Amino acid sequence: MNERIMYVQLKTGYGTDRGPSWISRVRFSKTWRTAHFHGCTLHRVTGTSRANFDSNFYDVESGDEYWVSGPKRDRTDGRYSSQPPTVEEEARDAYEAFLAGAPLPGRENG
Repeated sequence: MNERIMYVQLKTGYGTDRGPSWISRVRFSKTWRTAHFHGCTLHRVTGTSRANFDSNFYDVESGDEYWVSGPKRDRTDGRYSSQPPTVEEEARDAYEAFLAGAPLPGRENG
């Protein structure tokens, strides 16, 4: 499995960009269509299979919707809000190095 440091925000049950968010290690399947985060299995939203335009993954068990993307150096990860994410301890060192200009692990070549 591929592992990346990602920005993840829970969308279900919250107003636009008001859900909790994290900078966390996320494991992806070989096809990048499945992600594993906080013990949940998330599937990528494809086509018109899901109605919500504000999410790109959903939890296969609960149906909760998430936005998963690479973090931004300027910390504007939330699309419509400046609410800061929780930086998880296992991602902290690599994320702080990224903010200082280093590439993220697994993204050294782009």
